[in-house]
Amino acid sequence: MNIEQSVEILRELVSVSLLISSPVLAVSVVIGVAVSLVQAVTSIQESSLSFIPKVTGMGIVLVVTSPWILKTLMNFTISYLNRLPEAVR
Repeated sequence: MNIEQSVEILRELVSVSLLISSPVLAVSVVIGVAVSLVQAVTSIQESSLSFIPKVTGMGIVLVVTSPWILKTLMNFTISYLNRLPEAVR
């Protein structure tokens, strides 16, 4: 395996990781901003108030997107394993 192949595999791994984690992170940020706005408007400064909505939202997103996540990971793994014999030479 030469340097170009290693860099290509690493680049693809990072892009797949960012792609898979983006829905959960996006929902977490949106919920966090919404709860922060509500806290600022109502003057409630409870730090644990944002925890429950974030965990619930992230759980729902994981349940909804898990088939897509598994399909994406399986496609990456299959493509990596198909390239493995040529990398060993």
